[in-house]
Amino acid sequence: MPAQPLRQPTFYIPHGAGPCFFMQWDPPHEWDNMASFLRSIASTLPETPQAIVMVSAHWRTSKVSVTGAANPKLYYDYNNFPAHTYQLQYPAPGHPQLAQQVARLLTQQGITTEIDSQRGFDHGMFIPLKLMFPKANIPVVQLALHNSLDAEMHTTIGKAMASLRDEGVLIIGSGMSFHNMQGYGNSRFGPISEEFDAWLTSAVESPAEERTALLNRWFTAPQARQCHPAGKEEHLIPLHVAAGAAYADVGQRIFSDCVLATTISAYRFG
Repeated sequence: MPAQPLRQPTFYIPHGAGPCFFMQWDPPHEWDNMASFLRSIASTLPETPQAIVMVSAHWRTSKVSVTGAANPKLYYDYNNFPAHTYQLQYPAPGHPQLAQQVARLLTQQGITTEIDSQRGFDHGMFIPLKLMFPKANIPVVQLALHNSLDAEMHTTIGKAMASLRDEGVLIIGSGMSFHNMQGYGNSRFGPISEEFDAWLTSAVESPAEERTALLNRWFTAPQARQCHPAGKEEHLIPLHVAAGAAYADVGQRIFSDCVLATTISAYRFG
């Protein structure tokens, strides 16, 4: 009889700027710390995941959708980067059965969900996973954000999928804890991002019930709308899915760095 898979944690990770880890940047070492962090994650897991559910900031739909193809293509959904970055490959298999399971779990919680058998993987998925699991041998399904970007709804989405963790499924929210395009590289946003990051870290590291209440009203936090402008908070909301899937597990900040003059952090639950 096969051994029971070990319970996996959940993560909220930064995925950087486009294909930043796979090109020359100016200044040249801007993304090195983040790349090293992403490469280190696999070694912290209880075992190699059976599969991955990836929630990317770069896929939003009117109904919650999940990739259903057995071999999804890649979307090079970034612009004006070097030609070689449009040749990057990440041939991870999909997982149609897991996609059906995700859809069923969400539907049971009243969240209308559809399976998209045509959708491929976007760069919010394949860029960080190329560093985290470079062999591309772990099946992945990608989950879309709902167009509403409603925090409470995405917390519920995470809670609906929590049982997958006990089946060895790794749930990852992929975004950026600061994402105001006007702020990157602007030193004025350094203190602004630090203030929001301090609040966000305190919220994530609070007891689960308090954490949920705080994160569901994240927009009332200090500097929240300077860091995630209204209607453009898609890079933060994957955190709510990861936190929801954590249930009572403790959250902690496991990475923080100053990138493009702003503070960017990552969190782990469990």
